[in-house]
Amino acid sequence: MRRPFLGLLLALAAPACSPQPHTAQSTIIDIDTKGLPAGSLTLPGRPDSVKLAVIGDSGRGWKPQFDVARQMSAYRAQFPFSLVLMAGDNIYEGPATAEDYRLKFEEPYAALLADGVRFQAVLGNHDDPNQRYYAPFNMGGQRYYTFSPPSGVLADLVTDVQVFAIDSTNLDRDQLAWLSTELSRSRARWKVMLMHHPLYTSGRYELEARLTRWQLESLFADHGVAVAFSGHEHLYQRSRLERGILYFITGGAGSLRPGDGRVTGTIVRSYARDYHFMLVEIARDALYFQAITREGLTVDAGVLRLD
Repeated sequence: MRRPFLGLLLALAAPACSPQPHTAQSTIIDIDTKGLPAGSLTLPGRPDSVKLAVIGDSGRGWKPQFDVARQMSAYRAQFPFSLVLMAGDNIYEGPATAEDYRLKFEEPYAALLADGVRFQAVLGNHDDPNQRYYAPFNMGGQRYYTFSPPSGVLADLVTDVQVFAIDSTNLDRDQLAWLSTELSRSRARWKVMLMHHPLYTSGRYELEARLTRWQLESLFADHGVAVAFSGHEHLYQRSRLERGILYFITGGAGSLRPGDGRVTGTIVRSYARDYHFMLVEIARDALYFQAITREGLTVDAGVLRLD
């Protein structure tokens, strides 16, 4: 599915709400992963933190997807995340049938689903729009929505984290107006974007990312977004801080373009040798992240702090 050019024109006409400056100063601390044994966890695992996994471009229904899913379950034994964010291209190859959902989602993640792990999805450019009605994706029939995840032993309390899940394939006027309003209304310290298309990449969609950046970057920066997760590129990448925002690409849970991407002035970590997923922990003023291959090897880890 190609992103409509009309949506790009409408983006320019989207009404603006009163912007809020990104008041917190962000810093990144890298964690040295060289020589780290497979299965090692770099996250602190605080009892009161928000714990989640992030996957993208997963829905193939083949062995690499199952390998990644098994590694996710293995890590969950020591890092009990209750939420998985899905960054689009959840079910590949045409209209999603009941058999597609079974082979490309329900079977690979059967162990996580059986343990009550909740999946929250956004649509990718290869996804049937009707996926938003599939109950286990928890989209509530909406192309875009927002929610606050539970926080460990404090699951019944409102957390200081809010996720904004958007349909980046169709960034029309209504969606952009909704996003501006919701970001303005939010008082969460951690405003987290979940979307399919990246704003920064050194992969094959670098030119397309410039258009996405033109549509969304100022909106994110003016309203205090701290971090954004996307897929689309079949690799892992982490940006430098751009206007105070950290961008991740995690599009390797079922798809891979070996050797794609590179380190550039805006991309500080790039990995495309194996399939992967991410673990994320948010505790007070810190967001801890770890990118892990299907063999359990850590390829990137660090801490984002809001000072």
